[in-house]
Amino acid sequence: MSERLKFYGAAPEAVAALMGVSNYVNECGLEHALLELVKIRASQINGCANCLHMHTADARKAGETEERIYLLNAWRESLLYTPRERAALAWTEALTLLPQSGAPDADYEAVKAEFTPKEQVDLTLAISVINSWNRIAVGFRTVHPNDRKGAALKAA
Repeated sequence: MSERLKFYGAAPEAVAALMGVSNYVNECGLEHALLELVKIRASQINGCANCLHMHTADARKAGETEERIYLLNAWRESLLYTPRERAALAWTEALTLLPQSGAPDADYEAVKAEFTPKEQVDLTLAISVINSWNRIAVGFRTVHPNDRKGAALKAA
């Protein structure tokens, strides 16, 4: 795979605007661990290697366990996630797969039971932002650091 475009340099104002929203999400008061799970789960669904590389590393640095990261793709079958995390993950899947899901009432009711109205908006914004980053990274074929290292080793 080769990178299509270095989007940071092509539109720095656009990237700065999206970074501003990302910074808001990171400081909005939602738990860091929960936000990283949301970012990882959306990135799994969207097949974004760059974002998966970044957010699994960030989650580990913040103390997330390997087991919870590995089982995230099957969170519905695991007891390792809290009701609040489960509601956030269901909402993440519903909004990431919006054309298929239609954002079901059951998923919203779970979010409503676990999150205040402000937190519901912040969580929804967090899901929107990671989906935006995923689409940019996948669309422009952003190469994640491990691929860069591997290509450099092959070239040497």
